[in-house]
Amino acid sequence: MKQIAYGMVGGGPGAFIGDVHRKAIRMDGLAVLKAGSFSRDAAKSKAHGKTLGVSEDRLYDDYREMARKEGSREDGIKFVVVVTPNSTHFEVCKAFLEQGIHVVCDKPLTWKIEESEELQRLAEKKNLLFAVTYTYTGYPAVKQMRKMVRDGLLGKIRFVNAEYPQDWLANPVDESSPIAPWRMDPEVSGISNCLGDIGSHIENLVSTVTGLKIKRVCARLDSLVEGRTLDDNATVLVEYEGGAKGMYWSSQVAFGYDNALRIRVFGEKGGLEWAQEDPDHFIFTPSDAPKQVFSRGRDPFAEEAQRYSRIPSGHPEGVYEAFANIYLPFVTALAKHLRGEKLEASDLDFPSVDQGLDGVRFINRCVQSSKQGALWVEM
Repeated sequence: MKQIAYGMVGGGPGAFIGDVHRKAIRMDGLAVLKAGSFSRDAAKSKAHGKTLGVSEDRLYDDYREMARKEGSREDGIKFVVVVTPNSTHFEVCKAFLEQGIHVVCDKPLTWKIEESEELQRLAEKKNLLFAVTYTYTGYPAVKQMRKMVRDGLLGKIRFVNAEYPQDWLANPVDESSPIAPWRMDPEVSGISNCLGDIGSHIENLVSTVTGLKIKRVCARLDSLVEGRTLDDNATVLVEYEGGAKGMYWSSQVAFGYDNALRIRVFGEKGGLEWAQEDPDHFIFTPSDAPKQVFSRGRDPFAEEAQRYSRIPSGHPEGVYEAFANIYLPFVTALAKHLRGEKLEASDLDFPSVDQGLDGVRFINRCVQSSKQGALWVEM
């Protein structure tokens, strides 16, 4: 397949996540970076772009100029990757959608429900693909668990327990830190820090694996380190359509935990358990048999999961591969779309703008619940 040209907004010098995206995209060789506006500082942006091999005439002073000029070029980019702070997602994504350019955006999609709804409508109106990079749905084990739930191996879901503890904000943060201060600034991060940053991954992971739709939430968002405006710890009770219940906990003040996302799903016929720090394995416990440990690369997965397994068992796959497994179906579907071919549901195996909107609704409803004294709030 001919490489598809893409551009990036954000991801400049020292930016962690932008570099992860670029490396993940290179993994399958299906797309190539051709344009960028990597920093609000035009000089830094252009200097960084040159180190990435981007032609000087396609290094732009800002995203508006980039969207306008790339949208009018015959050889312009076909999709843009948006890896800027949360506060800018809406305007950046909108600018490229209006120019007919497909979008991949980091999560959370926006701050406001209305903004996400507008992006959803605009993408649909212009028939554009739009992915939101909920990383952890890219793991083959997650896709296999999704298949097992769909096949009814757990029966009707009764309860979901999911958590995402970290400890990197457990102490007061010095203002000289290059990352942490802006995450605590409502003008940049939005209405939530911890829940918006990592609690949103819980919501999407549970939704992806189980297919459950949230009916209502009861949330308490805490700022446990003195002096913080935004939350660094969040506890959420969940009720799903159909009667299942759930409990989510996300924290960035949990000493001893690095990136410990974990999900447990319990149904009438059995249970599933998966931990992000051991992503190649998951546990299935049927009601009438011992625990079974599934190993990616060793045990046969369904085709929809196996296609994302890249190396043999015992050679751990990680976050780069998970990111690449979002871009693989996105770029493949985009190539098919550009050829004028009809897309099937199986082609769209990446987190969509609809899921991004669900995440924004979840964050907003949880914040609303917490402000009301942890009352139940309908989704």
